[in-house]
Amino acid sequence: MSFTASFQNKEETKDFKEGLTIQDVLDDLELSSETVVAKQNGDIVVEDTEIQDGDEIKLIQIIYGG
Repeated sequence: MSFTASFQNKEETKDFKEGLTIQDVLDDLELSSETVVAKQNGDIVVEDTEIQDGDEIKLIQIIYGG
């Protein structure tokens, strides 16, 4: 099984085993859920969402400022 992940203009296809979650991907990339929003196939999802075969996962950096 595989999914496509994109973050900061980088895109790659990754193989995975059943049960992989968005949080697992964030941990693998050393990213915090406090600074990144995840979209699965175009929909915003929470960290415990399981990834399915063929999913497109897009990680979007949150920008803070004032």
